[in-house]
Amino acid sequence: MKYQLAIFDLDGTLLNTLEDLADSTNYIMRQFGYPERTLAEVRNFVGNGIRKLLERSAPKGTSSEEIDRMFEQFKEHYGVHCADKTKPYDGIMELLNALKKQGVKLAVVSNKADYAVKALCEQYFPGYFDEAVGERTGIARKPAPDTVNEVLKNLQIEKAQAVYIGDSEVDVQTAKNAEMDCIAVDWGFRDKKVLEEAGAEMIVSTPAELFEHM
Repeated sequence: MKYQLAIFDLDGTLLNTLEDLADSTNYIMRQFGYPERTLAEVRNFVGNGIRKLLERSAPKGTSSEEIDRMFEQFKEHYGVHCADKTKPYDGIMELLNALKKQGVKLAVVSNKADYAVKALCEQYFPGYFDEAVGERTGIARKPAPDTVNEVLKNLQIEKAQAVYIGDSEVDVQTAKNAEMDCIAVDWGFRDKKVLEEAGAEMIVSTPAELFEHM
């Protein structure tokens, strides 16, 4: 194996969370009397955290205070419904098993709220990840490299021996900011063209293809 550590994004990379995110978003839109959003719209809105998802979903001009109230209600709703329709992408479990068999350490770094990251990893990937971190107050979220650097430090692995794996332009920029290798996947929330425009140099289309580059 080329790498000792694989750091994965969660939504759109390991788990297809889109329908549950859209359902919670539209629940909030209904609660506040705003128009609902399509699955395609929500797909384009995700990647920068839940609050940014709500900012993009709400009508233009919605106040910051209103977004804060929406955010609090979203966390409550999504905390209950984050696994209603969510499931791993095809081939992900086989990939993780193969990497663990080769002795590669595994981690998750996501812009999803930390409580949801930990809950979903426990539910779908119990015992697989050495570290799993999400968005927390006071720590810069992706594309800032802070959470990636935290994982590298905690697992005592140099960035040259690690790779960041994700499905969006945010993930590509995160790897660049952390000065580490990146493998982009096009089975998630962004297509290949978006990833190429973001500067992705390595793009794969299946978990099996990803394993070949590890």
